[in-house]
Amino acid sequence: MADRKRIVLKFGSGILTKTHAPEPDPVQLRKLVEAIALLKQAGHSCVVVSSGAVASGLKPLGLDKRPDSTDISTLQACASVGQTHLMHAYEGLLRDHNLHVAQLLLTHADLENTERAARVKATLERVLDFPQVVPVINENDSVAVEELRVGDNDTLSARVATLWGADLLILLTSAPGLLRDLNHPEDGPIPVVADIDAVVHHAQEEKTALGTGGMLSKLRAVQSAVNAGISCIIASGRHAEQLPAVVDGGGVCTRFPA
Repeated sequence: MADRKRIVLKFGSGILTKTHAPEPDPVQLRKLVEAIALLKQAGHSCVVVSSGAVASGLKPLGLDKRPDSTDISTLQACASVGQTHLMHAYEGLLRDHNLHVAQLLLTHADLENTERAARVKATLERVLDFPQVVPVINENDSVAVEELRVGDNDTLSARVATLWGADLLILLTSAPGLLRDLNHPEDGPIPVVADIDAVVHHAQEEKTALGTGGMLSKLRAVQSAVNAGISCIIASGRHAEQLPAVVDGGGVCTRFPA
């Protein structure tokens, strides 16, 4: 068995939703949950930072696309409705593996205040004392606006990983990693990056219709985590079945050593 690790997994909206429709992809979510279950079976401790609340709220509210970023009240309405649908989906899928979901909704202010951050960490640690429970964290989009405007939970995942003292932060995206050449994706991702500043030109701030993050957002999050002593990986969330191999040092991805 590989060394047991404390792992933060970040799921963006782009890998939780259908590629050609503004709604959650149940097949994709099932694959991601199956990967979580495999990591848990291998003895790893897993925390999920999940986007997807806004996308999950569009269909129940009869909307056919994500509201504009300036329409904060409608985005927050979508998030408040969608968060319940998202957690219900996680609970149902995790139950198939004898696991349960613990919901933690955070704002950046919760992590900036020393006392509140300590309570978040204590709650997270206590939840993880129960091996059958998987914490799923999301920005509290119904009351906060930071992620709705700029972050797609990339920054939040790095801050959670730092607070928890994670060994590994894995950012799952629609790309297989940080591509060598955006014009030739068939060349695949850069395997290892030791100097993030040297590869920023490989990224572009490309945002999906349902998300707010891009590769530059992920690189900023990675830089923060690496500086805190946490190894990071950017990999494809569309190939969740390779997650156990990625954690063990294989798979197709880009690695950022601590």
